[in-house]
Amino acid sequence: MQFARSNGVLLHPTSLPGRFGVGDLGDWSFRFVDFLAETAQSLWQMLPLGPTGYADSPYQSLSTFAGNPLLISLERLAEVGWLTTADLADVPEFPRHRVDYGWVIPYRMKMLNRAYVRFSTSAQAEQHDAFQVWCADNAYWLDDFALFVALKEAYSLRPWVEWEKGEALREPVAMAAARAKHADKVTEQKFRQWVFHMQWFALKAYANEKGIRLIGDIPIFVAHDSSDVWAARDLFYLDEMGNPTVIAGVPPDYFSETGQRWGNPLYRWDRMAQNGFQWWTNRLKAVLNVFDIVRIDHFRGFEAYWEIPASEATAVNGRWVPAPGQKLFETVLDRLGDLPIIAEDLGVITRGVEALRDGFGLPGMKVLQFAWGDQSGTNVFLPHNYTPNCIVYTGTHDNNTTVGWWNGSEATLAIKEHLGRYVNHYVTEINWEMIRLAMGSVARMCVFPLQDLLGLGAEARMNTPGVESGNWTWRMTEDQFNWLPRERLRDLTHFYARNPGAIVAPPDHSR
Repeated sequence: MQFARSNGVLLHPTSLPGRFGVGDLGDWSFRFVDFLAETAQSLWQMLPLGPTGYADSPYQSLSTFAGNPLLISLERLAEVGWLTTADLADVPEFPRHRVDYGWVIPYRMKMLNRAYVRFSTSAQAEQHDAFQVWCADNAYWLDDFALFVALKEAYSLRPWVEWEKGEALREPVAMAAARAKHADKVTEQKFRQWVFHMQWFALKAYANEKGIRLIGDIPIFVAHDSSDVWAARDLFYLDEMGNPTVIAGVPPDYFSETGQRWGNPLYRWDRMAQNGFQWWTNRLKAVLNVFDIVRIDHFRGFEAYWEIPASEATAVNGRWVPAPGQKLFETVLDRLGDLPIIAEDLGVITRGVEALRDGFGLPGMKVLQFAWGDQSGTNVFLPHNYTPNCIVYTGTHDNNTTVGWWNGSEATLAIKEHLGRYVNHYVTEINWEMIRLAMGSVARMCVFPLQDLLGLGAEARMNTPGVESGNWTWRMTEDQFNWLPRERLRDLTHFYARNPGAIVAPPDHSR
């Protein structure tokens, strides 16, 4: 798909301000859309929106189809009468700069439970009817997910492989008994998903009306402790008890000397191909209903993936295994049409990966933090080597902030000298230097983390790959939102013609 020349910002909704401990789909999301529109931005990129599991990572979700109930706006629930002013009067003094998930989750779940009780007892008939219709339309994923979460709560959140055998392995008699025993909890989980999707599509409609397209993110792999794997064990490499035999990751690279051992179970691509890749078709169809554009994380895994024996403690001992990316995308394109997909093509990229990406016309990624040090001029991340069909970032959610990178050990003297030579002056504002380089490039899309707009340091980093704790917690404060450089961002966006429609064709002098 051909994308317009445009700008945007990377910010996960959990990082928005607000008094309820974590950013959500309420007023601050709408205010952020207003900020994007006021500054001539046209893209809002975020991380996966699924309900988080292990280590609160959005890349280890309990479902690839469900939404994260932590993002439900409690104030919006009060507006429709399912919470009261009194319910929201006594809010804990949550941290302003970070999300304390251990504190936030119990509070939010208590509020959502109150909302469900009030909906069950006092909602109007048309609201109940709308809920039932939505549940029926989404039953293909919702039924399994709602039962999965209800059972997980009954088992004190333990992974599904630690449940009783009948429920873990979905034996028919045990499943029928579980549905009957946990019927109300299952309905409550469905209610939360309905509310999430109602609030999400209200935000999406508002953004689209203002010319903002939403970029979503889906990991190529899914979490083992998820309804996706529990409900379709035959599509993954698992033993007879449901434990992975081989797992996903990447070999040693820029981020880690021992590679990254993600732990996700690997797909049985042979079985997926036998049913026409229906699971992937459903997944992409669902996510493209939620977002306008989708970034697929670890795209290179569609050409070949790093297979690690589950018994290995690191990702060092693994092997590359071919994947049927060509056939998969041919099938999906035939069923869904042209797809607005961005290929995350970082890491070990081969000619085969490039051929798969370019053969389907998918834009790849360029990260400016990776461009410097080698002064040969051949680094693919240097702006003069870009082709138009790409998306350029100052950094990603896996990078340090640009200021943190520049002031830390990652930016060596050689890197700083190279960058200074490239721009031909002494660098004083590294974040704006990189933003300007990104905007001025030929890349059709340009996105920068909001931390770089604010010039924040390493304390505002979102994720450190290979580190299991302390990630995904950064939040912007209300003061920082008010300090956002609106005029400067808008002026540069217009200067580099990154507001769609700003590029004017040259006059025709042939007549």
